[in-house]
Amino acid sequence: MSDAHDATHDGPHEGPIKTPKQLVWAVVASFVVPIIVIIMLTQFVAIGSKEGAGTAAMEAEAVARRIQPIGAVEIKDASDTASLKTGEQVYLAVCSACHAAGTLGSPKFGDEAAWGPRNKTGYEALLTSALKGKGSMAAQGGGDFSDYEIGRAVVYMANKAGAQFAEPKAPAAAASAAQ
Repeated sequence: MSDAHDATHDGPHEGPIKTPKQLVWAVVASFVVPIIVIIMLTQFVAIGSKEGAGTAAMEAEAVARRIQPIGAVEIKDASDTASLKTGEQVYLAVCSACHAAGTLGSPKFGDEAAWGPRNKTGYEALLTSALKGKGSMAAQGGGDFSDYEIGRAVVYMANKAGAQFAEPKAPAAAASAAQ
């Protein structure tokens, strides 16, 4: 009986993979086939009316989004003192980021002890520090606010800490006083 059994089989049991190349293809296929099936299933689930690429490109709203301005130009009249910001407005917009809490080594708003030595240097020295920058404070000159507006903020902060600086003269008033 064992001879009959041996006669029907030529050797040990062999599988469909006989070479290393066939093994590599089988491993790759075992990863690729499920991924393809998953992609096909997601496409089947998401089937519906899909617009082709660019079908809405010429609609008025899409055109308006593409051509909208990136920035804006704001022209200020230096002689119009009504359009200029007050010292408090400039402080709230720019300076309060650090001076409200006294971060990055800045003197805290209203702290007479911290501002005392700085106030003794005078308004011009404080204005120069604000315009050109000092320590961690970036230069404010040439930014969103005019030098006059920065000067008003310097006076506002220094006076809240005990200084008695006079409000700087408006650019138009300074120009007419020089004539």
